[in-house]
Order: sequence, then C-alpha cells, then structure tokens
Amino acid sequence: MLNIVVASTNPVKIKATQQAFQQMFPEVELMIEGVNAPSEVPDQPMGTEQTILGARNRARNARVLRTEADYCVGIEGGLVTDDLDQLVAVAWIVMVDKAGRESKASTGTFVIPKSMAEDIRAGLEMGLAADKLHGSINVKQSLGTVGILTNGVMDRTNYYTHAAVLALIPFRNAHLY
Repeated sequence: MLNIVVASTNPVKIKATQQAFQQMFPEVELMIEGVNAPSEVPDQPMGTEQTILGARNRARNARVLRTEADYCVGIEGGLVTDDLDQLVAVAWIVMVDKAGRESKASTGTFVIPKSMAEDIRAGLEMGLAADKLHGSINVKQSLGTVGILTNGVMDRTNYYTHAAVLALIPFRNAHLY
C-alpha cells in the first residue's frame, strides 16, 4: 500500500493525483489524503520559478505534516508572460518521496483570454477572473479555466493528471535514476 498525501484539500488535485498513481502503479493499493499545506508564494504565482517553488513548498510542508507518507504531492498553478506579452497558464507538480527524493513535471500551457489577463494584472487570482468572465462559481474546484476554455474537452483534473504521471517517471523507474 502506498500512503500518498496531496498538499491541498481541493478535490480536483486529489483526484488527479489518485488517477496518476493508479495509472503508474496499477498493482498497488493506494491511500490518498489531502491536507492544507502552504505554498509560501502569492495566491497567484507569476513566473516559472515562483510556480515551482509553490509546488515544492506545498510538497515539503505536507511532508512535515505527514512524515509517514510514502509520497507528498504539491500542485501549483501559475502564469508566465510570453514573448507577445500574453499571460500563459501552466501548473507544476512536485513530488517528494519518503527518502526525500524529488521529481517534478509541468502541464501543457494555454494562453489566457485578454479580459481575464487584464483582471489578473489588476490583482485578481486566475480562478476568480475565470469566474467573473464566465459567470461561474469556484471554477477551480471543478472544470477549471482550461475546462471552460476547451468547452469541457479537457478539465482541470485531466490537465493535472498527465503532469502527475510525468512526475512519477523517476519513482516508477527508480533503477534508471
């Protein structure tokens, strides 16, 4: 049995982590728990370094809360500015195992609509900007911005799951690393 702690109580992040571990370790029973673990970065991380740091801090802070866990998982969504001065969404996933080894991977990226970008640059967090634009309530605990913009083709759970699978590569193939 693997004891996995997700550094969030957001059901989307917990489900994405569960799906990734089920895909990568189908032969193992899983026990997954979500805990509140701080990111120690702004609510809306800007830039790759800040986003990775937020995910890493979450995973390490979860490790402090649950020392018995086999894996602690931090997921942090952030924004980067591209060469056209557009805001681009990306999430980073950092996993830390019981031995302290760390792995990370990112999601794919997508450009944020102009009106949302304006709200974000004015200080609104991305999920709230998406709620405002689309008349949603708490989109970040359901489809997410990616789900709204893809008309449900990809939801926030799928968006995180593929990155979590990639972050598990070094753990699944420990003999190669």
